Amino acid sequence: MKLLSPLQIFNKLEGQPPIKDQHWYSLQASGEAEQRTIEIYVYGEIGAWGITANQFVRDLAELDDGVSPVVAAFNSIGGDLFDGLAIHNALSRLGERCTGRVDALAASAASVAVCGAHRVVVAENAMLMIHNPWTFASGDAEDLRKVAAALDQALEVIIAAYKAKAPDIDEVELRRLVNAETWLTAREAVALGLADEVGDGVKVKACVGQGGVMQKYQHTPQALLDQLNEPTKPTEPVVDKPEPSAPGADAAALALLITQSCTQAGISNLIEPLIAETKLVDEATVQAAITQAKSIRDLCVAARLPEFAVEFVQAGLDTGAVRSRLFDKVVGKGGGFEIDNSLPQNEDPAPKIQAKQPDPPSIWAARQAAQSRAFKGVRP
Repeated sequence: MKLLSPLQIFNKLEGQPPIKDQHWYSLQASGEAEQRTIEIYVYGEIGAWGITANQFVRDLAELDDGVSPVVAAFNSIGGDLFDGLAIHNALSRLGERCTGRVDALAASAASVAVCGAHRVVVAENAMLMIHNPWTFASGDAEDLRKVAAALDQALEVIIAAYKAKAPDIDEVELRRLVNAETWLTAREAVALGLADEVGDGVKVKACVGQGGVMQKYQHTPQALLDQLNEPTKPTEPVVDKPEPSAPGADAAALALLITQSCTQAGISNLIEPLIAETKLVDEATVQAAITQAKSIRDLCVAARLPEFAVEFVQAGLDTGAVRSRLFDKVVGKGGGFEIDNSLPQNEDPAPKIQAKQPDPPSIWAARQAAQSRAFKGVRP
């Protein structure tokens, strides 16, 4: 269960908040204190590349007054299991005033998180997906045995989280469903006890920007995959990009802006790709590209693949596409792992400390001096 997540916290907001790919996380509070309803939108991936449990808990604590109802709305492919568990426990501590709502999909770690709510409502056309924890690893046989043991323990934690929501569920059947990677409809989730109510269905694009991950699950329903392939109608008229500015003072100033910003951010290797990609059209375009480049660099560093930042910036990819490509590179098409019998190589190995070698002449001279002093009656 490893994957990124925009989370948005709103208070008494009318309508559904717009999901902007460039903003993974935002918070807004409004409404009168005596009639507040705190709404949390977990839209996207959970974990280090998205919203961490640490950020979630701190921001919720700042907004929570201890009495207002809290609604946590999910449309997430999942993510890091332990962040999901921490969110599960944070929602559970809110008690009866917390409602978990699945707007489109709560998969993997997101299904664990939403089950922490006292009351769970799944939209008529939404789904809950449960499956075994998984990871990728490298090392020798003993290392991999430890990883397998850790996954077994993680599975027990997952089962405990589901049973906390549905104490009467048949555990043997639950384990079978988890092992089989099961996609539950709203009514099936209610029947199992993992949800309390079937809500009104509102069509929500399934985890926009995470289609590459959706396709990697073994039993993703075709209806969800079809949504990912639907063409998106532009909301604004398409306007051709202006031609590049003629070389001059403006272009030179924009090039200087890119150079200074990249140098300060430690991404000097992205100066040339940014100049080529923006064509120095105007300051707004340049600023947006710099912000995007920083996000791409951060994603590559998080995936331990910083060398791909230049390639992704040159290709003009957005952060959603970058996450998908990094996921492919880290996990690989086969979904398994490679065994490498070579020892890890340190880039800067620590210098070896050599033991001091004996010096026979010095030892002989010291003995001779000691004997001479003894013969003369002089103590050493």
